[in-house]
Amino acid sequence: MNQHVLRQRAEHQFLHELDALAAQDQKTKPPQWKLSPQAVVTYLLGGKLDNGVEITPKYIGHRRLMEIAVATLATDRALLLLGVPGTAKSWVSEHLAAAISGDSSLLVQGTAGTSEEALRYGWNYAMLLAKGPSAEALVPSPMLNAMKDGKIARVEELTRIPADVQDTLITLLSEKTLPVPELGSDFQAIKGFNVIATANNRDKGVNELSSALKRRFNTVILPVPDNLEEEISIVQNRVASLGKVLELPDSPPAIEQIRRVVTVFRELRSGVTEDKKAQLKMPSGTLSTAEAISVMSNGWALASHFGDGLMTAHDVAAGLMGAVLKDPVQDRVPWQEYLETVMKERDGWKDLYRACKALD
Repeated sequence: MNQHVLRQRAEHQFLHELDALAAQDQKTKPPQWKLSPQAVVTYLLGGKLDNGVEITPKYIGHRRLMEIAVATLATDRALLLLGVPGTAKSWVSEHLAAAISGDSSLLVQGTAGTSEEALRYGWNYAMLLAKGPSAEALVPSPMLNAMKDGKIARVEELTRIPADVQDTLITLLSEKTLPVPELGSDFQAIKGFNVIATANNRDKGVNELSSALKRRFNTVILPVPDNLEEEISIVQNRVASLGKVLELPDSPPAIEQIRRVVTVFRELRSGVTEDKKAQLKMPSGTLSTAEAISVMSNGWALASHFGDGLMTAHDVAAGLMGAVLKDPVQDRVPWQEYLETVMKERDGWKDLYRACKALD
């Protein structure tokens, strides 16, 4: 394991937690699973083990959603994680694969250019031309490798994949078999194989899943955080984790700075202030929890490298405005209204108001 990689995969970054869970896991494990379903949920939600090891929470939210997701993967149905951008779909997908298979790398990234080969297999064309179709010339996809090894395969942004390519999954998920007509044979999935797909429900209408494909998935909708404190906790944990990976100097952001950024995001995306006393115009962006994490990480870097290490409103303002003003023309009206009617009048927020106005 290379300690110098910018972002370690979950099974490497949290190896000590996975090992600690495995060491005391006495529950029944489905075939090929590294941990029992109960231990997988503990890994996701966090807790303290009997041996004193602290398991950090990877997902802060409803326990039942994670139980449903894990239980689905123990059946013959695939799992679809659905939600607006920034609701931790990819994050949960990676950690599920890490905890269940010990390998989160079997990933297909969905785009408009994703081909059938990415979900099935391709060919080494030099070998194909020299020797014709053969097992040696076949280049397996991450999906095929997961089938052969009895692991979890991940498909990111499923609805961005063209509909005819999506339907490649139908036979694969229902029959657990991948035919290879060129060789007159097929690959049958080993026990433990399953698929986690993610999709953005704001992409509705881009490449809708066929009804036949939808039936192969059990859908779990990941919601935006329920309340302000929950979202603050998510941002605080993820920013601290990112700071360690990026080796940012000095102290992490003060909780009060995180609280203000999260409050701005929640109010603008809901169109109402937290006290429900004022209606607000909503900007075009999603203003997700993931974006709040990015704003705070950027502010921490500014404070550390170009300040005295203590994050101020001046460090937060640029990232905050960049997140809100996705469309400089369309989003300027709701942003200006928020500045003058909410931020300017709120006790203790004058420094943030002035910092934002200075950049306007």
